[in-house]
Amino acid sequence: MDFVEQMKAKAKSLQKRLVLPEGTDGRMVKAARSIVDEELAASVTLLGKESEIKKVAAKEGVTLGKIHIINPAVALSSTIDKYAKEYYELRKHKGMTTEQAKIDILAPLRWGAMMVRLGEADAIVAGAENPTSDVLRAGLAIIGTVPGYKTASSCFVMQTQDPSWGVDGALIFSDCAVVPDPLPDQLAEIALAAAQSCREFLNVKPVVALLSFSTKGSGGDHPSVKKVKDALAMIIAKEPDLMVDGELQADAALVPSITDKKAPGSPVRGRVNTLVFPDLASGNISYKLVQRLGKVEAFGPFLQGFAKPISDLSRGASVEDIVVTCAVTLARAK
Repeated sequence: MDFVEQMKAKAKSLQKRLVLPEGTDGRMVKAARSIVDEELAASVTLLGKESEIKKVAAKEGVTLGKIHIINPAVALSSTIDKYAKEYYELRKHKGMTTEQAKIDILAPLRWGAMMVRLGEADAIVAGAENPTSDVLRAGLAIIGTVPGYKTASSCFVMQTQDPSWGVDGALIFSDCAVVPDPLPDQLAEIALAAAQSCREFLNVKPVVALLSFSTKGSGGDHPSVKKVKDALAMIIAKEPDLMVDGELQADAALVPSITDKKAPGSPVRGRVNTLVFPDLASGNISYKLVQRLGKVEAFGPFLQGFAKPISDLSRGASVEDIVVTCAVTLARAK
């Protein structure tokens, strides 16, 4: 069973509730239909004006049976008040007023995020129409990060055709889409989140390599090398049982014979399934090179580090891309 099939099977078994804030996008309407038909969720809710959603559905030839529609602007006043009060409490330290909270919470991204925060939905997926920054902003402001952590990031599941890599050919690459130049504490949290993604997506104990252009000091005292070393110390302090090592060059992380030469005695030798990049440039470039030159399937980016499941989409996402992302997000719902 491949990654997509595994995620769909898990989502189907969990039967969680999904909210899609971009309800007037034709791709989201089609995806909602597929998710309901494949029984990947207990319920699917589209946000937006009902008349507009029905118009889009008719144009796309989609029936809306068993798909819920909520227009925040005409929701029950008691629900609006409840959502606005919660949003005000979350943002009052930023100068939010109760009046502005009632206005702002009607935005579909915020409304959907609040549904997840308050347990009225289990997962949210957006980004077909909204830029990543807006999806992240709503998620961070309302859903928040895992308790004790401050950093939200992302990962890709890279599925190679060679079963000798990672877990039957699959590896976690992180962070490739969110944090441009993480500080040591942010890099540590990215690595810990990537380890959790490995557990959830690949269903194995994570073995993490913190990548660099340097292996065990070969790059001298360059600030980017020191950053990785400092992050490693923080990771070990937070999760001492995690199998992790760094700083390692990519070949030292992945090829046992090179590990023996460059990092003898490394605890991750020959077992790495999670690669953590020192910055966004190296992560983004690497996943695209591996994807294109190696003909590797790249699934993601999937957001990680949030307190509850939220995913961002590329604005060029296909219907199938959206369905897969929704399945993965639903599969992460506890």
